[in-house]
Amino acid sequence: MDQERRKVIIKEIEHWQRNKLLPDQYCNFLLNLYLVESDKREPANWNGKAAAALMHASGKLWFGVMAVAAILVAIFIYFNDLHPIAQVGIVLFGTAVGLWLGQRLRRKHEAMGLSVIGMGMLIMLGGGLYLLKLHELGEQNGEIAYLACCALFWIVCGITLRIPLLHLCGWIAGVMVYALMLYRNSTAPMWYDVQLYWLPASFIYAWGSWFVKRWSKSVSAILFIVAALIWFMPEIYSIVLLDDMLWVEAQLVIKMVLGGTLLFLLRKKWIAWVA
Repeated sequence: MDQERRKVIIKEIEHWQRNKLLPDQYCNFLLNLYLVESDKREPANWNGKAAAALMHASGKLWFGVMAVAAILVAIFIYFNDLHPIAQVGIVLFGTAVGLWLGQRLRRKHEAMGLSVIGMGMLIMLGGGLYLLKLHELGEQNGEIAYLACCALFWIVCGITLRIPLLHLCGWIAGVMVYALMLYRNSTAPMWYDVQLYWLPASFIYAWGSWFVKRWSKSVSAILFIVAALIWFMPEIYSIVLLDDMLWVEAQLVIKMVLGGTLLFLLRKKWIAWVA
């Protein structure tokens, strides 16, 4: 059989095995028919690939990984004893490395790259909040201000790097900041006050979704999702922060009916914004 044709058949069988289109024993039987001794079969699953990578790793790589692991453990153990500037530097460095390494990995493996970027953002959020608590700087709305900075950073990175999920997380964090500010600066609001706190913002985001559709469909879609989220935020705000269940069920039902009706009547317009 022609060499190139045999390689194509082998790749197709491996594709069947990876995607569970045929049982493994059938795929192994077919591979044994077409493979020759000179062929090096790549593992089909992730654990097989990891084992192969470990098998062929050099001694320098092993010692390098162990050295990095030891440094990370030492930083974790003695983090509280470091100078505050060093602590801030570690958090910033971890965030920067997560972004840089995640962007490089995205070129080869999108999911892996996004996971690393997500870890970097978690380091930024968790590390910053921990430092505020450690040095007692969270009072007087310090944590809310830091969360607002994280939200802005995530929105900018999400749009710039074309990561819709990060963009969405930025807006969700912004919504949380707004909710916490309302909670700390308002006393015993009536149900209609809560509605007025949120509903205008929902219409503004919906308008923003329409406005930016000509430049970016992904940004338009995220703004539309945020508008839908804020549509139900008065009820979420009342349940979570105000612990007020009076008429919440009725409000949710009415909003679901109104929202569903609007989406149905305007479906040709909003689908064109986000699709």
